[in-house]
Amino acid sequence: MIGVLQMGFGPLGKQIAHYIADKKNVKTIAVVDLDPDLIGKDIGELLGKDKTGVTVSSSVDEALAKLDKKPDVAVITTVSSIKKLVGQVEAVAKHGMPIVSTCEELSYPWKENEAVSNEIDQICKKYKVACLGTGVNPGFLMDYLPSTLTSICKDVDSITVERIQDATPRRVPFQKKIGAGLNLSSFKEKEAEGTLRHVGLKESVYFLASCVGIDLDEVTEELNPVVSDNDISVPSMNIKKGDARGVEQISHGYQNGVLKIKMHFKAAIGEPRSYDKVTVKGEPSFVSEIDGGINGDIATCAITINSIKSVLKANPGLQTMSTISVPGYLS
Repeated sequence: MIGVLQMGFGPLGKQIAHYIADKKNVKTIAVVDLDPDLIGKDIGELLGKDKTGVTVSSSVDEALAKLDKKPDVAVITTVSSIKKLVGQVEAVAKHGMPIVSTCEELSYPWKENEAVSNEIDQICKKYKVACLGTGVNPGFLMDYLPSTLTSICKDVDSITVERIQDATPRRVPFQKKIGAGLNLSSFKEKEAEGTLRHVGLKESVYFLASCVGIDLDEVTEELNPVVSDNDISVPSMNIKKGDARGVEQISHGYQNGVLKIKMHFKAAIGEPRSYDKVTVKGEPSFVSEIDGGINGDIATCAITINSIKSVLKANPGLQTMSTISVPGYLS
């Protein structure tokens, strides 16, 4: 049985806990969260289930003090910013626990956050544990998956990755993160603050380029609101005509002035068609498309859990999806 410490018990952490509860060989045995409304409560009751005997603690040290045996691995679902993650990584790593995190900037951080990446890498090597940033995107659909698809290519000239999704069934924090329901003035304010965007698009570009051996000398990114043409009402919000129903981001990666990688991300309430698509130009050239797209909340929780065995076997230090053994379904 693999014992898991979960750090972060918001919507994503709770969904992961639900999925772990259905597994045969994985069990949540400790939970840490700073929310005073959660501390001391049994996670079973917080999940709408029977009591488990596992209560929410305010720190890693407090959680471990309740246990006879430390957890085998930690799952961190707290922040998107790698800079805010450092202290949390160290709090876990010093107890010898490998880490799987959904922090988007951790998925391939060396280009955008080199100094912090090196700091986390050194912390993990000091305590001899591996640390992985993963999720559906970044972590799989727009970076890891396209990199594996190029395995059949003799030559690769360029890669275009598209993730277009209807955000209506997504969890509310995600809908807010993409600006759904905001008027355009508020959208621009939050964009300027850096709190409104899909986090990790540039990380995906750099990850993919690294995997296929393309040395990019310029990476650009643009962000725009997806404006609603009519009033929209969904369970989580009402959107007026002319307000934002989501976000569209496009990133380009250039080598010597030539476009080599393009990533197009669009997530919006009421998007008519969802799909994930990879177009490779090379030898052979091909298109691979997932009609209907992949539900991001389900997939992020699943890949986080399914990566646990790979992280347990990984070398100490900061890892990526390309440097661990291939994750597979954990029954």
